[in-house]
Parts: sequence; structure tokens; C-alpha cells
Amino acid sequence: MAKEKIVLAYSGGLDTSVILKWLKETYDAEIIAFTADIGQKEELDGLEEKALATGASKVYIDDLRDEFAKDFIYPMFQAGALYEGQYLLGTSIARPLIAKRMVDIAIAEGATAIAHGATGKGNDQVRFELNAAALTPDIQVIAPWRLEEFRNQFPGRAEMIAYAEKHGIPVTASAAKPYSMDRNLLHISYESGVLEDPWFDPSAPENKEMFLLSNAPEDAPDEAEYLELEFKAGNCVALNGEQLTPLQVMEKLNELGGKHGIGRVDMVENRFVGMKSRGVYETPGGTILFTAHRKMESITMDREVMNLRDSLITRYATLVYNGFWFAPERVALQALVHESQKNVSGTVRVKLYKGNIIGAGVKSPVSLYNPDIATMEADPTQAYDQGDATGFIRLNALRLKVNAGVTQNHK
Repeated sequence: MAKEKIVLAYSGGLDTSVILKWLKETYDAEIIAFTADIGQKEELDGLEEKALATGASKVYIDDLRDEFAKDFIYPMFQAGALYEGQYLLGTSIARPLIAKRMVDIAIAEGATAIAHGATGKGNDQVRFELNAAALTPDIQVIAPWRLEEFRNQFPGRAEMIAYAEKHGIPVTASAAKPYSMDRNLLHISYESGVLEDPWFDPSAPENKEMFLLSNAPEDAPDEAEYLELEFKAGNCVALNGEQLTPLQVMEKLNELGGKHGIGRVDMVENRFVGMKSRGVYETPGGTILFTAHRKMESITMDREVMNLRDSLITRYATLVYNGFWFAPERVALQALVHESQKNVSGTVRVKLYKGNIIGAGVKSPVSLYNPDIATMEADPTQAYDQGDATGFIRLNALRLKVNAGVTQNHK
């Protein structure tokens, strides 16, 4: 009989390298390693050779950067998604794409299970598995960190390192790693280790080597740089007049944002599983795009449409954070978002300077801003009669007066 096949989400780090070998031994299975190239850069170097040397029978390293930018990052930014007022969801939005490709490979290879190295304490286990369930409900999921036998064998990093050495697994790791990292096209996240102390200051001069995508704001150029972003139906399609793909936009914005020290966030967030967690993020390009998109909406989006969309931001962001990208409610919300973005077209000019994004102009052929009506001088269109405001105020004040009268009479 042919061996069972398991598709493993593989990063090449200590955890997934050990898991690859452990799965092969424990389940006597054929392990197919899968890595999604979503912008990890040099982290992908030598990954195929490493997976094969560890025991994988086959390795997929799929370039998903275009799809990631176009079908995941851009729709999320159209929604204005921001988790707990700070986090631009860089790790969260990558997980549904990885899960989608994993189940595609599992189906193509005739695999009966997928596996991942996410711990039982984090959000990623939920994101991988909920998104996989939404796409392929019958797929089996193996999560070693939730198996008692695995945790008993590997209670700490020292045991994993010893196991790797014993089995000749080619990993480079130390028992005293200061923090963990997750990188993709949208951001880098840092957590655990020294960052578990919320009083630890990653922005201190002695810790500046931690950051890979951005200069410290104090080390950014002393001269500001102007940037023009052109939008069409809510999506950025050009920078400084040059037409670009979503992937090219993100790459260029990351370069510019990093140069000027933009997009660093240090926060304590609420994980879906119930605990608080401290995360440090670099999102240089995403922060520019988020800010410019909001400015573009300011002159092109109807007030009540904006209020409706904004009232759903927390809900939308929480769905992405918690792993419900492919859930019907997120899909329904996206349809509303898409409708809201039809006229979000035009050009935004911003000034980048030492960690700041400063608005420097906005224009649109479908602008709802009418200077003739808004002017404090005489209105040449006669569209607004200031005297009309008297009745408007009187009607809006009616309930306040009634309430005040009742309240005062019962004091």
C-alpha cells in the first residue's frame, strides 16, 4: 500500500524542520513540504535542499507574491482594516493564502492531511485551520504542538536542538533566541523572548539592529520626500506617475517607507484564544498605503457610505485577525466594501519625513468637494443658503431641549 501523504507548511526553521522529521517517523508517512513565497526574501535561500535533506519526499516553493498583493492585501486595505486601532494585520492576512495553497496541493497530491507548526497558544493555528475548513471541509489537520506526545518529547528548545543534531537536521538555532520573527510582503512581526516584557524598549539605540525593514525615525533622512499615489476604484495603481502592479506598489512603498522610518508599531493585543500578547511590527509600505487611501476617500466617498463602511472596520479586522477570511460574512462585507470604492479614484500627494506621513494635497476627477459651496466667500452657485441652517439647528435642538426640561424638573 502507498504511504499516507501529509502536506506540511514548512519555513525551514527549527520547529518545522523538527516537525517534518517527527511526522515522517511517527506516522510512517510521505511528507510534502510547502513554502509560500510571500516576500520572505533571503529566508527562502536553500530551503528546498534543506527540506529534502530533512526527509521531505517533495518540496513546493510557490511564488504567491502577486496573488498576495492583489487578492488579499489590496481588498483588506480597501476595507480600511485596522485591528485594535494599530495593527495592519500583516501576519493575519497571509494565513488564508497559505491555507488555500496548502489544500490545493493536498488535493493535487492525494494527501489525506495537512500539518503546521503553529503552537497551541497562538492565533495562527486557528487561522490555518478555519480557512482550510472553509475551503476543504474533509481535510485532516495535524497540529503537533497540540499533541501531548509531541510536547512531552519537546518541552523546550534545547530538546528540539538536540533532536535536530541527533538526526542530522540542517538547522541553525541557539537555545537563547532573543525573539521570533515572521516576514512577508506587508510586514515583519517580532514577538516572544525579550519582547514578552512589555517594559522592554525595542526602539532604544542598543536594539536598533532588530529592525530589518525600516530606519529608526531619528536616523531617517533630514530632507523630506514627496510621493504621489494614484488610485483607481480604491486601489493604488501608480506611484509618481509610473503605472505599477500591486506587488510593485508594495515593494516600492516598503523601500520608501523604510528609508524614512515609517510604519513601526509596538502594541499589546488581544489574541483570539484569550490571552494578551505583545507584538512589534514594521509595516512601512502598508502604513503609507493605508494613510493615502484614507485621504483619497476623504474627497470621493459619500459621508453616509463612509460612516457605514467605517462602522464595519472593527468587525472586518476581527474576522481577518481571527481566521475567517473565507467565511461567508467576510465575503459579504467585501461586497459592500467593493461597492463603496467605485469612485475612490484620483491622486494623493504625501510628504515622508522621519516616521511621519504628512498630507500634501489630494485631487480627483470625481471629487465630492465643491469649493464654490464650501467657500466662506459669496457662493456663486447659490447652492447653499446660510439662512436654512436656522431651521436645521432648531429641529436638531428640539429633543435636547425636551430632555433638558425633563431633567431639570426632576432634580
